[in-house]
Amino acid sequence: MGRPPTVPKKFKDGFYIEVCDKGAKSGVKLSCIDKESMKRAIEKYEHSKQIFILGEHKNGKWLTEKIIHKTN
Repeated sequence: MGRPPTVPKKFKDGFYIEVCDKGAKSGVKLSCIDKESMKRAIEKYEHSKQIFILGEHKNGKWLTEKIIHKTN
């Protein structure tokens, strides 16, 4: 066993969502190439999971703020 990494993970350019079980504090981050594929991923998981829309990541910076996805 080695030391844990100290450098934060670098994200690729694209759109990101975080999928969590309802009531959980953290989940799995999913990357999507474009906004349409992000919307399809949201539709797939919104019935059973809690979804946080992390937004668009480009050139090492987040272009939008984190949003909690509300189900209708």
